[in-house]
Order: sequence, then structure tokens, then C-alpha cells
Amino acid sequence: MIVISTLAIGDFSRATHLSAKTLRHYHEIGLLEPVDVDAETGYRRYAPEQIVTAQIIRRFRDLDMPLDDIHAVLDATDVETRNRVIANHLARLESNLARTQEAVSSLRNLLDGPQASPAIDHRYVSATRAAVITDVVDKSDALTWYYGAMGELAATLAAQDIAPTGPAGGVYESEFFTDDRGRATVFYPCHLSPRPVGRVTTAVIPSAELATIIHTGPHADVARSYGALGAYVTQHALAVDGPIREYYLIGPAETRDESLWRTEVGWPIFETRPSGTDVGTRNVAKSSAHYRR
Repeated sequence: MIVISTLAIGDFSRATHLSAKTLRHYHEIGLLEPVDVDAETGYRRYAPEQIVTAQIIRRFRDLDMPLDDIHAVLDATDVETRNRVIANHLARLESNLARTQEAVSSLRNLLDGPQASPAIDHRYVSATRAAVITDVVDKSDALTWYYGAMGELAATLAAQDIAPTGPAGGVYESEFFTDDRGRATVFYPCHLSPRPVGRVTTAVIPSAELATIIHTGPHADVARSYGALGAYVTQHALAVDGPIREYYLIGPAETRDESLWRTEVGWPIFETRPSGTDVGTRNVAKSSAHYRR
């Protein structure tokens, strides 16, 4: 008769630094099953060889890998499948780390106290024909949607040999901010109307009187500029209902260096220009040549 040495759950817990409660849960979901369970007492016993498996599971949990993914790694029948699951999780970790670093940087800037606010201007924007993509977008998905939509717009215009007449822009309805989900439009102004392809259509971006601020740096910190602009229009009793505008004067299409990005944010305000006078689109017009493809 061969006697196989096993560890009681308490000893196995000490050996693996996994609590007995956690080990019972892993047994229940089939992630780490003991080699023996006493039919009368329900006591669990584990083989010494399972210590390494338990340690691997603990290390993956330290990296916040979902239990289903750990199950997939342990059950993988080939190295490629196992490595793909691990690589996908590492990519998520890197993305989360980048967001955390951005949030930490933004928080430190806020805690450093008030800083000199960028200049706030007023300007009138004429109605503009543009190639557009419009969707109802969840705010949490906005950045991914933005990159995809802008890439599709640029590719469509290039394929039809249509040059933008100014920088790309965005129009965001109030619900996008208040309900975390709302209608969003990105566009390239152009004199010629592109043939509709995929999500790309043609529309006229309406005229608007705006209070504007130039946000310099990554989009993740744009809320600070929004705050300064919102405070300004409120203090001066200028705000009116209407969508927020953004103009991407320098963005990902021009440089990967986020510190060089420049986004003009426009808040709708009361009409202040003299009747019949069009003060133009001075900030955007100055940059138009840079954005012609």
C-alpha cells in the first residue's frame, strides 16, 4: 500500500499564503481542487505538488487577473493560448497604469494650488460645411471612440482627395456630460462634400458665439480648462444652453508628444458681436493651412 502525504487546509494555507476561506472558494469554483475531501467531515487535503499552482494563482491575483482568466491559463493546452491570456492582461495593466499616472499628475496639479489660467477669448464661429461622424457615446468610451472616428474621417477624405480647410473639431451635447452618455460629433471642415462612406456623412456645423480657452497638454487633464471656462461664463452671466465645442489645433495626428497638444474649448454664450458683423474664426483660421492635407 502506497501512502501519499497530503497537507490539511491549515498547513496548505500557511505554505501558500492563501487563506482557508479563499481556498474553499477556489475549490467551489473549480480553480484549485483538493486531492481529497473527507466524506464525513468535509476536511480538505492538498498534495505538496499543488503548492506551486497555488502560488501561481496568488501571484496572478496580486496582479488583479480575473479568476476566469487564471482558469484559462491553468487549463491552457498549449503555450500560445496561455501566453495570449497573460499578454492581454498585462496590456490591460499597462493601460490602467497610464490612466492612474495621468490621474495622479492631474491631482498633484490641483493640490499645488491655483495656477495662472490661460486667457479666455470671445469669438464668433461661422456656419461650416464639414465631413462628420455622429454617434451616441458613453463618456467612458469617448477617447476610444474619438480616435476611431477621427481616423475614419481622415482616411475617407484622403481616399476622396478632399483637403480639410481647418483643424478637426468636436461638438458635445449637454447630456454627454450630465448623463455620462450623449450625442457626440467629430468633424473636419471642408469645401467639398465627401461621398458618404461607413459612418462618414456631410453636415453643416452651425454658427455659434463662444467663450474659448486653449488647453495645452493631454486630453486627460482637459477638465481643468473646462472648469476655468465654466467659472468664467458663470461669473459673467454669459452662459446659454448649447453644445460644447472643441477644436483640435494640435493633436495626435500632428505629434505623439502630448505636452504639445493644443485643444480649444468653446462654451456657448450670448451673442455679443455687432449686428451684421462677422469677426471670423481668428484662432482656427490662423491654423488652417497647417491642417490642409
